[in-house]
Amino acid sequence: MLNRLFSILIFIGIPLVVVGAIFHWSDIPMFFLCCVTIIALAGYIGRATESLAIVSGPRVGGLLNATFGNAVELLISIFTLKAGMIGIVLASLTGSVLGNLLLVLGLSFFAGGIKYKRQNFSIHDAKYNSGLLIFAVIVAFVIPEIFSMSMDHSKTLSLSIGIAVILIALYMAGLFFKLVTHRGVFASAEQREEETETPEWTKGKSMLILLLATVAVAFVSEQLVHTFETLGERFGWTELFIGIIIVAIVGNAAEHASAITMALKNKMDIAVEIAVGSTLQVAMFVTPVLVLISLFMVQPMALVFTVPELVAMITATLLVINLCNDGESNWFEGLILFAAYVIMGIGFFLL
Repeated sequence: MLNRLFSILIFIGIPLVVVGAIFHWSDIPMFFLCCVTIIALAGYIGRATESLAIVSGPRVGGLLNATFGNAVELLISIFTLKAGMIGIVLASLTGSVLGNLLLVLGLSFFAGGIKYKRQNFSIHDAKYNSGLLIFAVIVAFVIPEIFSMSMDHSKTLSLSIGIAVILIALYMAGLFFKLVTHRGVFASAEQREEETETPEWTKGKSMLILLLATVAVAFVSEQLVHTFETLGERFGWTELFIGIIIVAIVGNAAEHASAITMALKNKMDIAVEIAVGSTLQVAMFVTPVLVLISLFMVQPMALVFTVPELVAMITATLLVINLCNDGESNWFEGLILFAAYVIMGIGFFLL
């Protein structure tokens, strides 16, 4: 039923967005039209990556889902950077971290925990993710904020570029470590069992759908960005709230749907890989890539978040590490994560 609804929304939404862009429709209806269309496209991205996950295994499948899910976020952020809205870009990156760690993982734990009393996932993954989360969020994001207090903009930008390069290099090294040199350590029970589930689409069809959906998202995202200024003026929303809540939820719709679906199927290794893996990818790849891309635009973006953004990300990171390090989850832990997200959402709305 949901898949049919997404199909209808895509075939109606994309032509309407094209017409709206040509005839310059009002920003408010265009905003809602673009959001619905992106969410529907994200649903197709999720289905395609789920099919690939069955063929490739939970580790690669979760990585693919996070990558193509974050492609939506990356494209929206690039067009937002182009429009000079750096505050919204940094806020949307913060929103991605908070959304994946607290909202996506929380709802996955909660939904899976309602169906199953206790669910397990790889403790090796949990410890690996904990170390990288501390490095990416607490080390790489806090250092520029502290050091920039005694630096001018030029030096802050140089520091940001250096950290961006290190983050990308370490992220690539981490993938090589996890998928090649220490692959056996991270192999879960799911991987060792013979896979009997049949993918919805073939590998070729899945890749084609991913390509077409990503191209469509790029176009719709550009139209979405044009509505932000009017949206803020009409509803009284700040750039911080638009980025952290609105853009982040729309941009990460694929991960939201896929992670919860996997949790309901008791495939917690994939669910955790999607949620936490996507967070690491945003922090260690998407964010530094945006810093480097911004160098070719009118206004470069330094890797300096606001204090509320940093405190929220650090708090979310420590909470997730504390709940996940035992390799088990239940509905109450999911509720704790979701409650933390709601509290932060209220705070950012009132700022």
